[in-house]
Amino acid sequence: MRKSGILLGVASLPGDYGIGKMGKEARAFIDFLAEAKQTYWQILPLSPTGFGDSPYQSFSTRAGNPYFIDFEALERDGLLSPEEYKTVDFGGDRRYISYGTLYENVYAVLRRAYERFSPTPEYDRFIEKNGDWAADYALFMAEKSAHGGAPWYEWEPKLRAAEPEELEKAKKELKAEIGFYLFLQYEFFKQWFELKNYANSRGIKIIGDMPIYCAYDSVEAWLTPEIFDFDSDKRPKFVAGCPPDGYAPEGQLWGNPLYNWPDMEQNGYKWWIDRIAFATDIYDVLRIDHFRAFAGYYAVPGGDKNAVNGIWREGPRMKLFNSTNYWLGKKEIIAEDLGFITDDVVQLLKDTGYPGMKVLQFSFDPSAGSEYLPSNYTSGSCVVYTSTHDSDTAKGWAEKLSGRELGFCLDYCGVKTREEIPEALLRLAWGSVADTAIAQLQDLLGLGNEARINVPSTVGQNWRWRIEKDELSPQLCEKLRRLTETYNRAGNTPRKPSDIERGYVFRQ
Repeated sequence: MRKSGILLGVASLPGDYGIGKMGKEARAFIDFLAEAKQTYWQILPLSPTGFGDSPYQSFSTRAGNPYFIDFEALERDGLLSPEEYKTVDFGGDRRYISYGTLYENVYAVLRRAYERFSPTPEYDRFIEKNGDWAADYALFMAEKSAHGGAPWYEWEPKLRAAEPEELEKAKKELKAEIGFYLFLQYEFFKQWFELKNYANSRGIKIIGDMPIYCAYDSVEAWLTPEIFDFDSDKRPKFVAGCPPDGYAPEGQLWGNPLYNWPDMEQNGYKWWIDRIAFATDIYDVLRIDHFRAFAGYYAVPGGDKNAVNGIWREGPRMKLFNSTNYWLGKKEIIAEDLGFITDDVVQLLKDTGYPGMKVLQFSFDPSAGSEYLPSNYTSGSCVVYTSTHDSDTAKGWAEKLSGRELGFCLDYCGVKTREEIPEALLRLAWGSVADTAIAQLQDLLGLGNEARINVPSTVGQNWRWRIEKDELSPQLCEKLRRLTETYNRAGNTPRKPSDIERGYVFRQ
């Protein structure tokens, strides 16, 4: 069945509290998608943001972002009064997020809610089901708070080394603070499953996003160093990045620690099995970021200032996915097979059977031979995108086109001006043979790079853009519905509430 959807991070939803939340605006967006006959809402990682405000540099692979917790839901539960959050400054710009303001004020509001909270049987079930990761995360965040936000590798030696006696001491001394961070995760996932269930009841499936790498300043790096390629002092021997190319002469230095794949293989990739099990429980479909690294990954010596001296290493390939398939069964997964693609990546995608990604902005080589060009798709087993969170918007990209590439794009799209290109990309995506077509909401709105989400390898101005409430107009909904029906992608099927489960994080 042909399907389509919209890419929009939760943070980019409209609202009054500085950042998108899992409340009425999220439900209104789901209603918009359902009325427009969409099947998918693709989001960005739900994890707490770390360095550079990026959800791909999170303190945890499983924790939810407390900024997304809906204050109005807490009020309905008797944990907040209106004046405790409606009069607070969360940033005066409704178009761009102010993470500094959120950091200063959101946690103060959530602490008021925690002061009134009393554990319930549902809370006890959540802790029982999630105690392995949630308790570690809460301890990590409590220590981070006690250390003024400093990364764990700057803490005192015994704590940095996570010596058992030191951890037990910290659990006693920071009991109240640990309780606060456990409360935040309970409230986050309570609200998340309520939102996901609402989406599913309206026929909308959630495509979630899994960053392949962990941040160095994360609970995983602190408490499970054995899964990483660390030296005896828990410092990365090598870090992640991309090799030099025409766009980045010194390569891209991401800095994430790399995995100790040989040791992971020895225990059957248990950490990955658990991670994928969790992710496919909270999402309907999982997009795995930087999929090519499972075939082969670029390793940069730790401490290098750029990625010039990196080397390629072989990844786990089908050994990992054979193991996850054995224990979990076949899951709905989208592979982000972008970047420097080699034969081993192509083979791995074929062996897994996962659909890959086709980004139209990569397709307009005047030779007409690009694999991203819709007329060259050899199968519908792929997901076509007008743009991604890491790229220019369709309009921003079209404004930069020149020379033969511009001429070829105009000819291929059957339009006469660059201003017509963004609309043409929507028609190309929806009209292609790809099983699924996805557009960023910015492309549907025709917005330029003022609405771009992220410029890789930069910090300071990313992850900030939000939509305005009135932009989700009936006219925009009708435009998307007509596009979807015209190209036979209107396939969403509502589910009965009785068919919806809350996921194992709450299951009895």
